[in-house]
Amino acid sequence: MNKYEKRMLAILEEGKANHKILAVKAEFEAEGTRVDELLRLLEIARRAGVKVAIKIGGCEAVRDLIECRIYGADYIIAPMIETPYALTKYIAAKDKVYPRDEQDEVSFLFNVETRETFDHLEAMAKVAKEGRVGMVFGRVDFAGSMGHERDFVNSDEMRGYVKRVGEVCRDNDFELVVGGGVSPDSIPLLSSILSARLDRFETRKVIFDATVVQDPAAARAGMELAIEFELLWLKNKRDYYQTIASEDAPRIAMMEKRQQGAMKVAA
Repeated sequence: MNKYEKRMLAILEEGKANHKILAVKAEFEAEGTRVDELLRLLEIARRAGVKVAIKIGGCEAVRDLIECRIYGADYIIAPMIETPYALTKYIAAKDKVYPRDEQDEVSFLFNVETRETFDHLEAMAKVAKEGRVGMVFGRVDFAGSMGHERDFVNSDEMRGYVKRVGEVCRDNDFELVVGGGVSPDSIPLLSSILSARLDRFETRKVIFDATVVQDPAAARAGMELAIEFELLWLKNKRDYYQTIASEDAPRIAMMEKRQQGAMKVAA
């Protein structure tokens, strides 16, 4: 492990012990996580004793689901599922890839991240119950789908939408995770929906047990660790690919010089 990865490991260990960090997250969707990056994240997570969540590329991303099974993902999230039909496609795909007994070891969830999905909530819940999947409320995309800016995620109106989804999850015994723009400013909203249903919340890279918000100081400190973790992750990724990009620079310079010499001789 390099210096970045050692610090990331320490953050997860501290966060697990004191701030209810449960897992780290990668995305095949918007983040475009590559296999080599995922392997580094898996090693850090396994050493820290935390779980791994992966957001796949869509409702029927079978290849992504196969990779999730290979790498042992603990949580799998499907994005942009806006209709009951799309949800049936996700359920069919996960049932195709994962044998029934293995599904008991994995939490399958789909994103509620547009107003379109919210408007189909009751029908979605019926399908989700049959398919045994939970919900992740993606607040930033949800706000964007209604033409709002990012600062809408902690508004009273957003609180109402999240609480309604929490009530549906409670009534059907689904898991609910809240993400999208999670920061210390989100603590009041997250605290207010615990009475409905909230299992976990997530930043871009780190997932928490929702009960940590009952101790706002611990939740705030945990979120600050999550920010540091993501920054270190990005720096580690940058340096890794910069090294790859420059590893052949001396060889390229030598070959260009040789080519120029050959052209002079030919002339």
